[in-house]
Amino acid sequence: MSILARAEAAEIAARLDPLPGLPAHKRLRGPETGLVMVRGRTGGDGAPFNLGEMTVTRCAVRLADGTVGHGYVAGRDARQAELAALLDALMQDPERRPGLEAAVIGPLERAQADRRASQARKAAATRVEFFTMTQMR
Repeated sequence: MSILARAEAAEIAARLDPLPGLPAHKRLRGPETGLVMVRGRTGGDGAPFNLGEMTVTRCAVRLADGTVGHGYVAGRDARQAELAALLDALMQDPERRPGLEAAVIGPLERAQADRRASQARKAAATRVEFFTMTQMR
């Protein structure tokens, strides 16, 4: 679910569209957009405090066989929340799960890892080594 929550709706749809035999689904809830309180802890393990509010969109769907899926995503993308809920329901079927992991989840995970690595390389290029500067005095 974390991979789907970080993926764009267009990315998910592009992976789902070529797959044959996707069942129809019915919306049980939403997509609905609202706010959740984000909590933090002092020093990572200290006293909890309210950091602030964050916009979240949720959706719940039911497949024809009665399987229910839920999706929660940061932001206001209703399509992304619905696709995440649909995939949650589809992944509950043991026969469909390996195919969905190979065709949708795996490629999305690799694309996200590539983006993180690219951002890390860009950030590393601007890194300043302070130890070297102190030795120059």
